[in-house]
Amino acid sequence: MSLIRALSKELEARSDNSLRALFAARPDLISPMAPDFPALAARASARVSVQRALERLNKPEMQVLETLHLCTNADTGHSVSAAGLKKVIAGSTLSALDPILAKLQELALVHRADPPAGTPATSSRQRFYLPVGSLKDVIGIYPAGLGRSYTELVRLQPAFAQRVVQLVAELHHSGLGIHLASTPMDAALALQRWTSSPENLRTILATAPERTLGLLDKFGSWAMGAVPQAQRRASVTHESADVGPIDWLLARGLLVPLDAGHVELPHSVGIALRGGAIVDDFTLAPPVPELGHTSAALRRNAAMGAIAETLRLAGELLFAVREQPLATLRSGGVGVRELRRLAESIRCGVHETAIFLELCAMAGLLRLDVDSSTWVQPPSLEWLNLPRQEQWLWLVNAWLASERAPSLVGQPLTGPSSTASHQGAAGTTINALSAEAQRPDAPVVRRRVLEILNELTVEAAAPDGKAPVLDARAVLQRAEWSQPRMSRRFSSLVRGILEEAALLGLMGSGALTQLGSAIADAQPEQAMTILGEHLPAAVNHILLQADLTAVAPGYLAPELSETLLLMADAEGQGPASIYRFSAVTIRRALDAGQDAESLLAFLREHSATDVPQPLAYLIQDTASRHGRLRIGTSASFIQSDDETAITDLLQEARTSALSLVRIAPTVLTSSASPRETARVLRELGLSPAVQEAEPAVVRFKRTTAVPGSARPVYTAPRTAPPDDDVEAQLSVLRQHRGVPAGGTGEASTQLGLETLQTAIRLKQAVTMNVVDSLGNANTETVVPVSVSGGRVRVFDPAKDTERVLSIHRIIDVEPAGELRS
Repeated sequence: MSLIRALSKELEARSDNSLRALFAARPDLISPMAPDFPALAARASARVSVQRALERLNKPEMQVLETLHLCTNADTGHSVSAAGLKKVIAGSTLSALDPILAKLQELALVHRADPPAGTPATSSRQRFYLPVGSLKDVIGIYPAGLGRSYTELVRLQPAFAQRVVQLVAELHHSGLGIHLASTPMDAALALQRWTSSPENLRTILATAPERTLGLLDKFGSWAMGAVPQAQRRASVTHESADVGPIDWLLARGLLVPLDAGHVELPHSVGIALRGGAIVDDFTLAPPVPELGHTSAALRRNAAMGAIAETLRLAGELLFAVREQPLATLRSGGVGVRELRRLAESIRCGVHETAIFLELCAMAGLLRLDVDSSTWVQPPSLEWLNLPRQEQWLWLVNAWLASERAPSLVGQPLTGPSSTASHQGAAGTTINALSAEAQRPDAPVVRRRVLEILNELTVEAAAPDGKAPVLDARAVLQRAEWSQPRMSRRFSSLVRGILEEAALLGLMGSGALTQLGSAIADAQPEQAMTILGEHLPAAVNHILLQADLTAVAPGYLAPELSETLLLMADAEGQGPASIYRFSAVTIRRALDAGQDAESLLAFLREHSATDVPQPLAYLIQDTASRHGRLRIGTSASFIQSDDETAITDLLQEARTSALSLVRIAPTVLTSSASPRETARVLRELGLSPAVQEAEPAVVRFKRTTAVPGSARPVYTAPRTAPPDDDVEAQLSVLRQHRGVPAGGTGEASTQLGLETLQTAIRLKQAVTMNVVDSLGNANTETVVPVSVSGGRVRVFDPAKDTERVLSIHRIIDVEPAGELRS
């Protein structure tokens, strides 16, 4: 029977609670709603859906599923039970395997099946299983880390097929106990029998070179390896005394060359090396890493210091960008030169500056202005006026939800993005705020890393209150056990995530903090309470010195820091920064609208010491010389020989929108454009003449206002569909119980593909109902050869020709001679 039809019948027989559990674990099955059980079974068997389901399985569950895949054959109906799996999974028990098989069945990754032909009657109480049809495509060509069989390698590797008969003959004449063969397939079967048992393999390896066993150990978890000149012709009959282990293995067919640089360990050899078991490291318990410990005080102090420093640098970065927006590259992102300028401005390393820049952008504290192609600060930014705890939570929420990976900035480009078109000005590394730092899976991985850190912290908690020190190795080890199918994603992101978590105070002194545990448990209010108790209050005073400097005795309040940065240049790093006053910095504050009295009043208010006389003289002297020459802006001017008319315009209430300023007895300036100014004057009954000569200079577009940012509120990625959607789906399925096995069009398409793939494997004919370009349906009996890219290549025995058909033109397909049930 078709696997999809068998799964459909099993799903239809389930209770509503069982279906609810299925939809909670695999929400993609009801998005959109499935019309009937055959369609639901087709979705559950689809490759993409199965791949998502496998990403949530832990290592023992994956080992059982891969072993079940290797021990079954849907084409012949050969199913397997827990007792059968126990024989090839070393260290397993029925009490361990039965719950795992039950979970896999609940997830619709396997379904119940009839026992294989010839099964003893005593096995009637056992439950036998078959996996979904797409499992082979999802797992790949090396399930359980084992290679392909000799027969499959002969069929797929022409170079090996040409040599295998000679290889077997050489082994036979060398007295190694292998039978001669006349065809490549017979030779493959002879090699398979020769290497099929651990005892035979130990006998073969008894005379191997010294490092051979060490080399074979490297194939313990993966069947393919990189070997220089893998296709060299090693021979048993021409071996020298100092032959290397690779040549020795190639000469005996224990390694099969795939191409010029890679070899594969055949399936039977891999099984024999594992002592006859498919899985030789089965365990239900996760690995326990060896961890160091740190005190709670060190952890807390490191976290509080990191948070205070992050908030300080974020504020200084925003001030620097407000003073000079960040220009973008033509290829996107912020270039290295701009990044270095920003790093010098906030007195921080380039890499750390890139992370803070990314963090501010993902939190909405910076926005890209498309008109000027620069990153700017939005006006009226709420974050600047929030308490420090809320500022921290704003950044953490944005970090958790963002699909960007800040720590990738500066790393080499890989894949298509590293082509020559991206080289040159943009370089060959990932730029800050560029598209290459985008990772759609970042929120899921980030969340899972925090959960793993929390799990390891709880497991390794010391009775004296010390916290375990966690590193990337420990996290990756647990991730490879809990979600082995996602381990590659973790390996590329986890180190950067730990670095970013330390900057945000979620980790301190290498250990997960109380803040990190609260965030991992989705309790932000608890984190805010903890932070309010331990985060040092911001300092609201400075120490002025006679050498025209001010010392900040701690982290300054945001409003104090911003005004101080306006009138002085910061020096040094950390909380105790030094601010140096000069004529240039005082002039900068005066240009921003301050005057001498306001600057001195500000310093008197916030200084714990008197204002030194040299600093007071500097401010007063600079202010006295400031403004002798004034520069303003004007969009248009009005000129008239009649001074009275000019005076009347200044006194006219209806011209207030023009912001008129008299710069000469007969000349006014206006903030409005010439056309707008002329329109207002004409409404007053005047007849102005507009002169709009185009200046011979370059015009720059004015920076448009950027909408203010909304406060980010993080919600964990939803792993289960809403209850209303589940109940609606159950209602639809109840109404369509007993639908024919073919189901709707969605199911019939999957059933047709399944039939074609089965016929290709078994080299059997099928009967197709094909629609031609005119809409006429024709029934044909053909032998499918391959399916790919929405097309099927078939052999027509009646015409002795091959053709390619579009799958969308096939409205029905069944095995030849089989009637639809």
